[in-house]
Amino acid sequence: MSPSRSDAPSAFAPTTGLPGLDTVLSGVARGDNIVWQVQSLDDYQALVTPYAEAARAQRRRLIYFRFASHRALLQADGGAEIHHPQPQAGFDAFVDQVHSVIEAAGPETMYIFDCLSELADAWQSDRMMGNFFRLTCPRLFDLDTVTYFAVLRNRHARAGMGMITDTTQYLLDVFRCRDRLYIRPIKVQHRSAAVMNLIHAWEPGDHFRAVADSGTVAEILAGSGWPGLEDEQIRSHWQHLFDAARTVAALRHADAPDTGAEAQAFARLARMLFPDETGLQRLIERYLTLDDLLAVRARMIGIGTIGGKAAGMLVARAVLRRDAPELQGRMEAHDSFYVGTEVFDTFFVQNGLWWVRRRQREAAGFLQGLAGEEGARARIRRGFFPDSTVRQFEAMLDYFGEWPFIVRSSSRLEDRYGNAFAGQYDSVFCVNQGPREKRLADLLDAVREVYASTLSEQALRYRRRRGLLDEHEQMALLIMRVSGTAGGRYFHPHAAGVGLSVNPYPWNPRIDMKAGVVRLVAGLGTRAVDRSDDDYTRLVALNEPDLRPETNFGAIARHAQRRMDTLDLERNAVISGPFAELVHGQPDFPFELFTSREDHDRPAFLTFDGLIARTRFVDDLRTLLAALHAAYAHPVEIEFALNFTADGGYRINLLQCRPMQVRSVEGVPDAEPPPDAPKLLAARGAVIGPSRVIHPDRVIHVRPAAFGVLNQAQRLAVTRVIGRLNARCDGRCVLMLGPGRWGSKDPFLGLPVMFSEINHVAALCEIVAMHDNLVPDVSLGTHFLNELIEADLLYFALFPKLPGNELDEAAILAWPNQLALLSPADAEWEAVVHVADLAAGELTLYADALGQRLAVTRAPAAGEAARA
Repeated sequence: MSPSRSDAPSAFAPTTGLPGLDTVLSGVARGDNIVWQVQSLDDYQALVTPYAEAARAQRRRLIYFRFASHRALLQADGGAEIHHPQPQAGFDAFVDQVHSVIEAAGPETMYIFDCLSELADAWQSDRMMGNFFRLTCPRLFDLDTVTYFAVLRNRHARAGMGMITDTTQYLLDVFRCRDRLYIRPIKVQHRSAAVMNLIHAWEPGDHFRAVADSGTVAEILAGSGWPGLEDEQIRSHWQHLFDAARTVAALRHADAPDTGAEAQAFARLARMLFPDETGLQRLIERYLTLDDLLAVRARMIGIGTIGGKAAGMLVARAVLRRDAPELQGRMEAHDSFYVGTEVFDTFFVQNGLWWVRRRQREAAGFLQGLAGEEGARARIRRGFFPDSTVRQFEAMLDYFGEWPFIVRSSSRLEDRYGNAFAGQYDSVFCVNQGPREKRLADLLDAVREVYASTLSEQALRYRRRRGLLDEHEQMALLIMRVSGTAGGRYFHPHAAGVGLSVNPYPWNPRIDMKAGVVRLVAGLGTRAVDRSDDDYTRLVALNEPDLRPETNFGAIARHAQRRMDTLDLERNAVISGPFAELVHGQPDFPFELFTSREDHDRPAFLTFDGLIARTRFVDDLRTLLAALHAAYAHPVEIEFALNFTADGGYRINLLQCRPMQVRSVEGVPDAEPPPDAPKLLAARGAVIGPSRVIHPDRVIHVRPAAFGVLNQAQRLAVTRVIGRLNARCDGRCVLMLGPGRWGSKDPFLGLPVMFSEINHVAALCEIVAMHDNLVPDVSLGTHFLNELIEADLLYFALFPKLPGNELDEAAILAWPNQLALLSPADAEWEAVVHVADLAAGELTLYADALGQRLAVTRAPAAGEAARA
């Protein structure tokens, strides 16, 4: 609702400049926003001119926002300050430009805006025009201003005009009939309600006379261009443009193509639907068709762009359709829905969250106001959606029935070249069981949860690291049917995984890095992208699929996947449990292809050996990744699901494709240490990142024996110590060593750091020394490892009990511990965390990624001098 206030004495006496109109309106008060609904600019000009003259006569400050293509309402020499905000810069930038002027001008200023209808044209959205008004009107009210706006009558859909009507203090219709202007108040908040039933004629001498005879009223309204009872007669900008595109497409289907018109329509719609990112737009232009864009629109909730994740999925499927047609018979079709970015923007505006979100773009306080019962994320989770949006969500639910689906983030900044945003935003499964009202509530909660993740500390810190904090982030959504076979309690695909077109982990010299690699799991693919528990996955080098990092069946069995993620349809939840229990009694599960056993008396283990040896899966994945790599002209990363069919075949469901955030693993040509150099440590296996030679000047060592005896709370406390040390390491070349798995969610497995707690580190080592059965799972494709690769951070594992691996912990401990000096409050952890600062050149790290070897050598003389 629009705000109101009681008038208080002031030297500022607002007026329309037309005394007769002031009388009709029972006066104009400080804070009033007056919206004129006009048929033409001439009608608005007739009202602006006396208003501006009155401002000059009162010597009031008058500001004119000039942004439209229509002729100017005021001239530069007319006494008004003229500002030129740019709608073409985008909604967020335009709001900032206008509000910076308003804040600088202060209270009791008078304003004139160009016709707001041009904002709807610029943003192709009536609702975004309404969002701008919803943000601007209350601030003008708070500052005791008086402001003139105009919109064109019968031009805008209800979604946009309703927001203006609800927010403004005055909405007045202006008609022209027989060369005379008539004014009909539609809304006069807290003033004379009687005038709302009357049309007033503007007569000479600035008099306004109520029109009482029905004949004149009928004549005026009959000529007003009233659109009729059907909402569809006032169609949104998007509807007009897509209707025109459908007409052009129909000509082609009728063998009468207009290639010029089709190219123009395609270019216009592509800019509307997809993020404006050069590499992505190039792929869209090359591989998508106008029919593809029309199909997207048919499955959209709201309008706006559909974001990077959805765009990547569509482009990848189009690439395979054209460049790898032999795969089409084994590709699962998709019937996804897309929630446009305008829904996100409108949600934040209507729930009073826009300015909270805007403050997170300011580096000084970007983490303030997020948590707590009244924090931004809690308010998002309580937010409401417009009825029109809810109706579209309901229609989507009716389409899916009770089939499970997942609400996935698809932000404007996601999956771009150089910024993957892997794992920064939430995706939420909807098991989608039960009464329709409950399923709708779960869906809306899932959407709110993804929206809330845009203001998570993790996502905001990522944006700051990538220099994107000031970017206007908009969250679109990709809502996808979950792959699987219905009929039982547990619902999941047979397998899922991550594929990389370049293999950054060549654990054997026979591996061709350019052939790609797959990380494969049974069940939901969540285990392929998260470091969640004490479990393992299957790595498949696509040129040598039989090769494994393990060397014998015992090792293979120990390092096989034991737990699986699935949807429990009875509990209406995502669960994790033992693989053997969850697939027991599933007649369609391909046990023979997925499991192996040493002999008949031993239990079977998930190895995927049959899938690899007896199906086309490896060849198909290699073809698929090669086609996408060639189209992107860049390494790519995909997510996929795999389901076997009753006829013995299978379907691959391509869920995601993005540019892979990896540099050449070859790196420097010579990363071999001198043979006689004394070693601080040496490692073989699991070296991820380009080969390099660096000179660490700080070593942070979490002692495995001391960390291993801590309880969970103590381990979490040590993890925060690491984060505080990391914050003090900017500008240093840091080697960090610690036990177990870095980035796991479980402190039992290692240090559960967020990436922001290690982002200043040059090299990160996982020491396999917490317990005998826990070895590093080389988590290619996981969100955590993606961030390491994206930041060009070297990762390696050290196996103290295996040949070629050594660690001189005594040498590290011989250096003075700087922990208390760097972080006095953390001195109690000196027995667990040892920080050594070294002289320049005292240590040299040699990483050979192709040979999967790493060594850190010491300079004896320099080391002895430093310790002395």
